[in-house]
Amino acid sequence: MPSAYLLVSHGSRDPRPEVAMEQLVRLISYSPAQISVSNQQRSGNNRFHRLPTVDISPTKQLLVDKACLELSPLSLVQQIVEFSDRALTQGYNKVQIVPVFLLPGTHVKEDIPAQVAIAQQTLGEKVILDLQPHLGTHPGLVQLLAKMATKDIETWILLSHGSRRPGAKEPVKAIAKQLNAVDAYWAIAPSLESRVQALVNAGYQQIGIAPYFLFAGGITDEISQSVAQLQMRFPSINLHLTEPIGASAELASLIWDLVEK
Repeated sequence: MPSAYLLVSHGSRDPRPEVAMEQLVRLISYSPAQISVSNQQRSGNNRFHRLPTVDISPTKQLLVDKACLELSPLSLVQQIVEFSDRALTQGYNKVQIVPVFLLPGTHVKEDIPAQVAIAQQTLGEKVILDLQPHLGTHPGLVQLLAKMATKDIETWILLSHGSRRPGAKEPVKAIAKQLNAVDAYWAIAPSLESRVQALVNAGYQQIGIAPYFLFAGGITDEISQSVAQLQMRFPSINLHLTEPIGASAELASLIWDLVEK
């Protein structure tokens, strides 16, 4: 059964996440048969699989688009129905919906499934909607973060937004552990400042900070400003801030891997 693909993000007033999602859509619009994935093992203490090697050929494209849960003129239900109708006219009778979210919050667990269910009722049996696991479930994200954090740094902080929802920290803690990093949060404790202070007190001179955010936006700008202030506060310490994950061929291949399982 041929499938079309709809990537669902949160939505933002900042134009940069929208641009990044458009880039991701373009990357994913190529057939998975044209993406070669290498599963060779990586040597060293952290025995991660290597990131997929992506070889994109411009000969065949599939129907892929994006939708926003919030801050869109149309509701997510309307966006899903409109895309599904377009998919049907192009010969697709199945739409795979991929939540492009890193963490399993209320949006992933409740809001998106509810909107998909309403859209399915609206569409009836003419198009099948298949809701996929959210992006953050893919173990390859750890390798992607590890690849970004290759600079010669003594210790790392994995910085997530944070939520007061029970259990919200656990996925971040698990990823931080795999990266031999400590977790910190922008909106809740332990804060970035407290983590940096503790590491400085422990004698570290080279501290890396990896934002666990998909794309650049207002919060990552604030993080950059905060790191600059911390650098002034600790002038003898080298603070190295990496970029957010970003739209890349590697990220596109992780999404393909999710929908192909």
